[in-house]
Amino acid sequence: MTEQTSQKQKFEQHIPEDVREHARAAREEVRESIKGIFPPEFREHRRKARKEVLLAFRGLVDFALQRIDEAAAK
Repeated sequence: MTEQTSQKQKFEQHIPEDVREHARAAREEVRESIKGIFPPEFREHRRKARKEVLLAFRGLVDFALQRIDEAAAK
């Protein structure tokens, strides 16, 4: 986590605050426009699909950790 914080600080040093604020506002406007373009059912399906992808990755990580533990036990 420290490395990520350090990278963020480096980013913030090179990008002026007003530019970062503009990027945040633009991102929010894009999110709002997507809400207007896609029906609520699509957005809900997308949210559930994203959750399933994350759960699949969790399963992969759990499996990898189990294999590490089993190898250490031998």
